[in-house]
Amino acid sequence: MKLKSTINNIISSALQEASINAPTQSVTNATRKEFGDFQYNGAMSLAKSLGSNPREIATNVSKYIHSNAIEKVEIAGPGFINIWIDNNWLSSQLNDITKDKNLGISVNKKNEKIVVDYSGPNMAKEMHVGHLRSTIIGDTLSNLFGFLGYDVIRQNHIGDWGTQFGMLIAYLEEIQNEGKSYDELKDLEHFYKLAKAKFDSDASFANTAREYVVKIQGGDSYCLGLWQKFIDTSLAHCEEVYDKLGVKLTKNDVRAESSYNDMLPQIVQELETKGLITISDGAKCIFLPNSEVPIIVQKSDGGYLYATTDLAALKYRSQIISAKRICYVVDARQSEHFRQVFWVSKEAGFVETDTSLEHIAFGTMMDRSGKPFKTRDGGTVKLIDLLDEAIVRAKDTISSKESLDNDVLEHTAKVIGIGALKYADLSVNRESNYIFDWDKMLSFDGNTALYMQYAYARIQSILRRFDGELIGEINIQSDIEHKLGLALLEFEDILSKVYDDAMPNHLTGYLYELATLFMQFYELSPILKDGIDHETKMSRLLLADLTAKTIKQGLSILGIEVVDKL
Repeated sequence: MKLKSTINNIISSALQEASINAPTQSVTNATRKEFGDFQYNGAMSLAKSLGSNPREIATNVSKYIHSNAIEKVEIAGPGFINIWIDNNWLSSQLNDITKDKNLGISVNKKNEKIVVDYSGPNMAKEMHVGHLRSTIIGDTLSNLFGFLGYDVIRQNHIGDWGTQFGMLIAYLEEIQNEGKSYDELKDLEHFYKLAKAKFDSDASFANTAREYVVKIQGGDSYCLGLWQKFIDTSLAHCEEVYDKLGVKLTKNDVRAESSYNDMLPQIVQELETKGLITISDGAKCIFLPNSEVPIIVQKSDGGYLYATTDLAALKYRSQIISAKRICYVVDARQSEHFRQVFWVSKEAGFVETDTSLEHIAFGTMMDRSGKPFKTRDGGTVKLIDLLDEAIVRAKDTISSKESLDNDVLEHTAKVIGIGALKYADLSVNRESNYIFDWDKMLSFDGNTALYMQYAYARIQSILRRFDGELIGEINIQSDIEHKLGLALLEFEDILSKVYDDAMPNHLTGYLYELATLFMQFYELSPILKDGIDHETKMSRLLLADLTAKTIKQGLSILGIEVVDKL
């Protein structure tokens, strides 16, 4: 259920009964125990428009707050309404949730498509740490949208159509005469560096490479055959990374630049028809209002650019897929590019006016010195190597805590290591840069995946020791049970917030608070201790079980697994 929405509706009804016309209401969590569970502070903003004292408004409104959800209200300060939730109502709501596999969250099928464009690896090169954030943020949002009932279309927009491929094909031709082969990705990585060096130092070679780009885009069968070799090898590596990382991207989700190739002439033609094109030095450009730097959609040599392809992709996603929300999970440095193509797509009518276009921007992963994350020799860190290191470090961390047989240890290390890597990233505001710290992310304390996984495993241990059927009802009695119960009811509010602003750190913050409250509950409310009556024991077991299910579901949305023993 949406707890805050429920309380907001109660406040709105009270305002209506008090004959006060007010905008949508929003209660906040109380900052201190003596202020109750929630606070309504709207009387202050209403005072000016009503020409009345805010405390008098609050007093008047409180008279009309009648609901079995609320135990009591009090007026505080200049006009705050403090609200206490009733324990009987809270117990009733929690008992309803225990019977619902979706934890009381509305997940009915919604007739709305959402496209999430994420990951975007480079072809003919290995994925590196720069691809991590796009991949896991995009996958988390896709998981969330799908869980809430939306029709989610994951799209991996790979760059397979640029100048680099003309360069690679031209270089492949040169070395083939020497009898060399570059079929393995590790060779392709080296191959790419050699080709790039040749491209930068040899003007004749660079011109040939550019000609091959035009031939690829024109459908030349010979060039396309060589091009396909690079793409297939690169995608095989990407699939290995996705599998180890536990993200849901597959071959079927790849929507490469090349797939829009046939649309590009039509895109330019429609832009010309709309009067948006300006010729500058032979290139076809679009000048946006209040911007001196144009978008180039076709070069003087007839070649197309990234912007042209992105416009084609937007048209495809809006008019063919009929998406109503299109999210691009891409580095913050591309903000200006997306601002421009979003504006053009709307102005040209490629995208429906009611379609939401969003650049889900994110910052950079930094090392402890505050510089972009690199290898010790200053090179780019391969993502597969980072994942492997996470698993090795996780194995060292958990080996000292519990004795596990080898197979279980290997599985647990992967779950813990990959989970730690993901959670450390997702737990910070995505728009911020963050410091990559192995020790912090693999800690049993603090806002880490391991802390959540440990809380989940502890609950599973309790349930194993109980070794019985959970039959009974939750009956909230103590203050800590009250706090834990409220937190459990706020799960849908949090998911809605993440849905609205695409900020996964709201969910990680919630899970950390929930796990912390459970640890306090565990210390203050013995569950299996001798002498506890059956009803109390069962109530606490059900609370613990509901907490575990909520943690598991929250982590699942983040793409993180749990283990029963830790």
